[in-house]
Amino acid sequence: MIEIQNLKFKYASTKHCVFNDLSLRLGEGQICGLLGKNGTGKSTLLYLLCGLLRPTAGRVEVDGREPSRREVSFLQDIFLVPEEFELPQVSLKELMAMYKSMYPNFSHQLFEECLNDFDMPKAVRLNSLSMGQKKKVFMCLAIATNTRYLLMDEPTNGLDIPSKSLFRKILAKYVSDDRTIVISTHQVHDVEQLLDHVAIIDNDRLLLNTSIADLMEQYGFGVLPAGSTAEVVYSEPSLQGFAAVWKRQPGEADTQPNMELLFNAVTSGKVK
Repeated sequence: MIEIQNLKFKYASTKHCVFNDLSLRLGEGQICGLLGKNGTGKSTLLYLLCGLLRPTAGRVEVDGREPSRREVSFLQDIFLVPEEFELPQVSLKELMAMYKSMYPNFSHQLFEECLNDFDMPKAVRLNSLSMGQKKKVFMCLAIATNTRYLLMDEPTNGLDIPSKSLFRKILAKYVSDDRTIVISTHQVHDVEQLLDHVAIIDNDRLLLNTSIADLMEQYGFGVLPAGSTAEVVYSEPSLQGFAAVWKRQPGEADTQPNMELLFNAVTSGKVK
């Protein structure tokens, strides 16, 4: 379980607090979307969870352990895919050997299967790859580590449309139910079909922290037909008419949550 209590954090170079009394709890085995506007601290929160940053005050725990202690047993069980990264100028075989030495549950077979699904060649050196190809390699490594926690910061940035679709299929195919994944993104349409939980932060506040199942039980999402009597809580114009979030009535059919609509509804204060 991820548990954050009364978190306060600010960078030494600024007086502005990124977080000031933020509390958040995430259960195990979830794929959680961490949503927020640019600059609201999504990346910072991931760095705090993996121990690259230390809280100014408050508590951050992952399975009862403090990430900032950087214990080897903890580091072997968590993996961060940052938005920007550099890979060493080595072959794929050498890179895999490096990660296998650091992560005891690393799977050679899983790594190669992910590469195949991404249609990535194996006999290449990393400095010959494009940025999009490097990102595919790094995500394959992340999945193959089999860590209990996988943190991904804007994972679909730099991927073309077919690769984004492959990313969703690969993550759904290879990630086990006992693995917790936190995906920080502002490109919500790229990942919304994968999520079973969502947390929305804004200006150091937690605006929403709930399961997709609970959202589907309470709200409907989509374009309402003319003359609808639904109790609309938020709407905005779209090419098809008005896209809306409404309160579901007993017996009403489920609708797939639209994360962009939900984000706009939550940040406007219409859904709490």
